[in-house]
Amino acid sequence: MSNKEVILLLAKKHKTWIDVVSSFGCDKTIAEDIVQEMYIKVLPKIENGLDIIYYDNDINYYYIYKVLKTLFIDLKRKGKNITMINIEDTNYSKLDCDVDYDKAYDKIKAELNTMFWYDRKVFEIINEGESIADFSRNSFIEYFSLYNTYRKVKAKLKKLI
Repeated sequence: MSNKEVILLLAKKHKTWIDVVSSFGCDKTIAEDIVQEMYIKVLPKIENGLDIIYYDNDINYYYIYKVLKTLFIDLKRKGKNITMINIEDTNYSKLDCDVDYDKAYDKIKAELNTMFWYDRKVFEIINEGESIADFSRNSFIEYFSLYNTYRKVKAKLKKLI
């Protein structure tokens, strides 16, 4: 079976996938979003050779169920940090878009220059993308020392802005 046929077979079961996600306890809108995320995750894998077809030319329901369940659990974990906004109810004139990024950047740079050199350097290295674990291994500085320093500097800069 070709990749295109597999994708079409997967898409034919769209309503089934929405019903599966709805059975987890979320409304149809969220279920639709999760199913769309499932397509985004599964389609590249199918194109790279993942076989989700049983011997009788049917979709491997268990595999799709596990993907949907994982996406649902991830959404619930992140849900505490997500704020849902209804687009129809939004008054765009109330949105605060008057942020002067250059001024904020200058404030942060000035504050960093007043900090102790160790705090500044730890913040800069981690903020540039190096993981705290790698930094700890390479520098032989305790992980929690680096973590606490980074967290402290980040909190101070957030208060500044």
